[in-house]
Amino acid sequence: MNPRIPAVICTSLAITSCSQSGKEKPLPNIVYILADDLGYGDLSCYGQTKFSTPNIDRLAAEGMLFTQHYTGCTVSAPSRSSLMTGMHTGHTPIRGNKEWKPEGQWPLPANSVTIAEILKEKGYITGAFGKWGLGFIDTEGDPNNQGFDEFYGFNCQRLAHNYYPYYLWHNKEKILLPENEGKKTGVYAPDIIQKAAIEFIENNRYKHFFLYYPNIIPHAEMFAREKNMALFRGKFDPEKSFIGVDDGPTYRQGPYGSQPEGHAAFAAMIKHLDDYVGEILDKLKELDLEKNTIVLFASDNGPHLEGGADPDYFKSSGNLRGYKRDLYEGGIRTPMLARWPGIIKPGSVSDHVSAFWDILPTLAEVAGADIPDNIDGISLLSELKGKKQKKHEYLYWEFHEQGGKMAVRMGNWKAVKRDINKDPQGVTELYDLSADPGEKNDLAASNPEIMKRLEEIMEEAHTPSEIFPFIHGKKIE
Repeated sequence: MNPRIPAVICTSLAITSCSQSGKEKPLPNIVYILADDLGYGDLSCYGQTKFSTPNIDRLAAEGMLFTQHYTGCTVSAPSRSSLMTGMHTGHTPIRGNKEWKPEGQWPLPANSVTIAEILKEKGYITGAFGKWGLGFIDTEGDPNNQGFDEFYGFNCQRLAHNYYPYYLWHNKEKILLPENEGKKTGVYAPDIIQKAAIEFIENNRYKHFFLYYPNIIPHAEMFAREKNMALFRGKFDPEKSFIGVDDGPTYRQGPYGSQPEGHAAFAAMIKHLDDYVGEILDKLKELDLEKNTIVLFASDNGPHLEGGADPDYFKSSGNLRGYKRDLYEGGIRTPMLARWPGIIKPGSVSDHVSAFWDILPTLAEVAGADIPDNIDGISLLSELKGKKQKKHEYLYWEFHEQGGKMAVRMGNWKAVKRDINKDPQGVTELYDLSADPGEKNDLAASNPEIMKRLEEIMEEAHTPSEIFPFIHGKKIE
């Protein structure tokens, strides 16, 4: 065990498994793996051909692949807020990437009800390993104040841009990494976060646990360890180079380091991620936890363009339009996989339209917990079981950067509105995703009734926020 990875916090709470009564099955363990900026086309089970992801593909082969799953937003913090609270960005507390001094992002308020809090009340041991981004240490949004027994990783998503950080956080303790002092690259952060996550599983094998694993891969910077770089070097020529920040006061404070081999680095990073997923699946099997564990895998938004990334080269958005920071499909439709032996049919494919805000009610129902009334999500448990599934009337997103954007999906219709700050009543685009998933043909002019309803939804779905003001429709907050 690495000395800088403290042992999992022990709890004095005595947990009685339902199985001890001899009448009910024990509650399932829950593992939710979240990649960072992984596009719809970045996995081989979703069509990637330049490299393969065999371990992640196991989740598809042994479980369910979702073809129409959406993130909470098109950037990190609001997307994760949506995931944690079960609310879309018109309602969730955190609606943008807003910095907090001295470190981190704007905190979730104390009255937020998170997945972790709901599961903790049902006796789950809860752990988060990776990138948080929803509140600094000792704020209301501190993961320990939002239902997590243990947190290990990056609190600040800006600092999580860098793969050789000077420190990580274990709950409220700053864990210094002297191997990375100055320009040293002795400790690759995802490796030690992975070790901590594996230890969490091992130490809680006899309890029921919730492992939230928001990995930082493949977000820029484009850095991978040499053992994986060697596997892909020279295979994706001509290479894409990037000149970043390699010294000075902002070094490893958020700006990305230089990378002369961006293509090889991206493939190598995805291999790291795939290997981590494989290790988790193998550990569950080794500890005889596999059959009573539901594993979910998703990404927080579409592929990025920073740090030397080249999503067009890898077709990271698949055949979809757009990237991270877009509300077109490429920015918000991402992979989603679910495996639960004996419950989810192996090799199944779902075209059910779902989103991040559905995960909270799904996991609450899995755990037998009450589902909060004031959320936007609908449990997906029926879909996972192959039964008739309740559908959304619509899905809604808002994004406060790049001039302000909104989007609504209702059935196969998708409306996108841009440059709201410039013209709140400006042009709204309309696409029929059943015939045009690439959003190439704007049908707004020929469908006035559909347009009217979707623009009404854009007004109805948003509640004002003093912390995250937004020019919206006819009103300026």
